[in-house]
Amino acid sequence: MIKHFIYKFTLVALVICNCNLAFAQLEKVIVERYYVSDANDATDTFGGGVPEGSVTYRIYIDMTPGSVLKSLYGDALHPFSISSTESFFNHETDGQTFAKEFIKNRYSENTVALDTWLTLGQTTKKQGNITYFGILKDQDVNGTFIGGINNDGGSAEIATGLLINDDISCGQPLTIADGMDTLVATPSDWFSNGILDFVSGNDSTIFGSLVDGTELYSESFSLSATGVVGVIADSNQVIVAQLTTKGDLSFILNLEIEYEVNGVPTTFFYVGTNNITMPNEVYSPYLTYPALCGCNDPNYLEYSPAFICGEAGSCVTPVVLGCTDSLACNFDPTANTNVSELCCYPGWCNNRNLEEVCPQLKGNSFDFTVFPNPASDMMTLNVINGVTSDLTYIIYNSYGTILKQRTMSQAPLNFSDVIDLSDITPGMYSVKVMTDQGEQHKLFVRL
Repeated sequence: MIKHFIYKFTLVALVICNCNLAFAQLEKVIVERYYVSDANDATDTFGGGVPEGSVTYRIYIDMTPGSVLKSLYGDALHPFSISSTESFFNHETDGQTFAKEFIKNRYSENTVALDTWLTLGQTTKKQGNITYFGILKDQDVNGTFIGGINNDGGSAEIATGLLINDDISCGQPLTIADGMDTLVATPSDWFSNGILDFVSGNDSTIFGSLVDGTELYSESFSLSATGVVGVIADSNQVIVAQLTTKGDLSFILNLEIEYEVNGVPTTFFYVGTNNITMPNEVYSPYLTYPALCGCNDPNYLEYSPAFICGEAGSCVTPVVLGCTDSLACNFDPTANTNVSELCCYPGWCNNRNLEEVCPQLKGNSFDFTVFPNPASDMMTLNVINGVTSDLTYIIYNSYGTILKQRTMSQAPLNFSDVIDLSDITPGMYSVKVMTDQGEQHKLFVRL
């Protein structure tokens, strides 16, 4: 029992360790409920109108300190997709496809701050030496320039301003924290593909206001720059999208992340679909939203590392570790997960005492089995003998005629032989095994 526990503990520890290694630089993906639009926000017509009850989500990539986010992308093996059951809100006059194109003061106009966009951290243009980047509201301690008295009240000129809803699901209201802070290092060499029309520069996707859309699915998409880190180095959380919709949100993302390995900058691609073809690709279930839920307890057979949240009733079959090799002297028919190191055979028992693990190999025990039974062209004979001795087996037909015979001198305690039955016609046959411990007979069927 102690050995069984040690092996079980080791196996579980290895599973946990491997998961942590696989997601070493990508710790998780955070979907923040940034704001819920209220009736006052819905009065504004300048931007085309945001429906009451629309939720503005912000997506953050949470990386280990020192990791650098280089790009979002989609390809044929790892499509990039963002969708909702209802249209996304895009401000018709002042909205942007990429948040880096916003001038800071535009965020104080009507519902511009709820626009749907993409980015790599940066949320405003560089003005002087100041550039703003996204930060989770619960980590934002420098106040706000969005909502309430900072807002112009929209087309209805509401005196208290717009974006004042304090829906509890969004944490701090925008009148207290706007999720914006400055960062000295600004990414450069921006490049995008699959969003803007190459000729006109127009955006007719879910990030533009030209066409109402509910989905972006692309096998040829990229948004890249020289790289960006989080505003707070220790947490290293980088915003990649803001999405406003009244529907149910879902997405699958793919990321390019750079970090140093032994002092050498190394790039890995973290993908949201488990289709790995390259050594520098890593599948991460965190890149799929809503999260896949199921059995996330490695002590059950139904466990999968793709499940990052538990689901009641999904863990059914406890893992039972043991030796499931029927040729081993300590074969465990109750086990459902094989641990080869536990299996013992005459001459090999992983540095354990064979007589203690398999006491039936010593003394007066003698038995044999044939499998499969019925058999087709091949059948295995397995003999467990109490002592090392000569061994003979004979196969007879129903008339007692000898069809096959073999003798082994000083056969091992656990003897196994594969018998070719392809030259025997279908029917019932008998096999006799003789050792110094006696003899036994068994019947088998040749199909």
